Amino acid sequence: MSDKRPVVVYGASGFSARLIIEFLREYNVPFIAAGRNREKIEEVLAHVPGIGTADYEIVQVDHEVDALASLLEGAKVVCNTVGPCIYHAPTVVEAALKAGCHYIDTGGETPWVKLASEEWGAKFEEAGLLLAPATAYMSAVAEACAQIAIERAPGIDSLEILSMFAGFPTYGSTQTIFGQLQWESIYLEQNEYKEWPPVTTLEVTIPSAISTQLALPWGGFPHPVWFKDHPQIANVRAFGGLLDRSIMEGIVAGQRDYQEKIKPLPPEQQREVLAGIADSMQPDTPPRENRRLQRTVDVVVGRGSLESVRVTAQGQGAYLQTGLIQAFAAHHLVHRPPRKVGFASPGEAFGHRELLGALEAYGFVRVEVG
Repeated sequence: MSDKRPVVVYGASGFSARLIIEFLREYNVPFIAAGRNREKIEEVLAHVPGIGTADYEIVQVDHEVDALASLLEGAKVVCNTVGPCIYHAPTVVEAALKAGCHYIDTGGETPWVKLASEEWGAKFEEAGLLLAPATAYMSAVAEACAQIAIERAPGIDSLEILSMFAGFPTYGSTQTIFGQLQWESIYLEQNEYKEWPPVTTLEVTIPSAISTQLALPWGGFPHPVWFKDHPQIANVRAFGGLLDRSIMEGIVAGQRDYQEKIKPLPPEQQREVLAGIADSMQPDTPPRENRRLQRTVDVVVGRGSLESVRVTAQGQGAYLQTGLIQAFAAHHLVHRPPRKVGFASPGEAFGHRELLGALEAYGFVRVEVG
């Protein structure tokens, strides 16, 4: 239909979806707010600043391929916020492919990004469609920094990546953190996937801080998948976490419990137990981010035989950044094709400098190269 609103925000009653909708309104992009519960969506949208000036509609839809494909038909892109993606995204991806719709999401768990690449990348490329999971803060900003490092130091072949933020993980993020314990964490060594030992942790330093922070591979992040077949980069190690040691220590304790008590259980029972642990840690919606308090830092160190470079992005509001990144990406797809079809990183799909430019325009990020 020619009058179809071009963007569908799926999972519109969630924390991240609300922020995407805020920025879609600012970009003046018409959208459909979709999910399984119309009343919850209406309640959430009622609290979006300026929502009365947005061009949108609310649609209740079942989480099923045919129902979603019918909803997506005629739209340009679906912004999927329903997670953990490893469990729920395949249904949305199949629907997007069936409807001829670009797909982006706010997830980033490594097993999902790897599965998306292997199972659907070629199908989306053949259809001339974009498949860009992990179009969100925790992955996209660090990837942009990595691309700048490659530009500045063409002799590097190895990347160490760190993404940390201060704040409260949402319900969906907490479910993802624990849900992906069922899969191994990976890194890239000589363009081959390697597995981190269970419960790997790292003490890290960040710019402008004296004390060290506790970081985890968290599945390995999407970066090893994005650089798997890169002509220059052969080695990638990525870590991240929250700038709150007590929360990180709780997550590490949960990982140890998983290895000792939960891993022997059948997979479906593992999933149920892990979801329960996540519920106990974050059962409610966190407060809206305070940019004076909820800050972010991404550090990429590139190294070659005789060359090195460090790129740092100081920022604020991890979930605010995610909302803006998604809205910027959707706006791009409404007005022009992606830079790459098939499976792609956010930087490949929309331009890493363009993504950073959007964040810098809102005062969310400042990048330094040293």
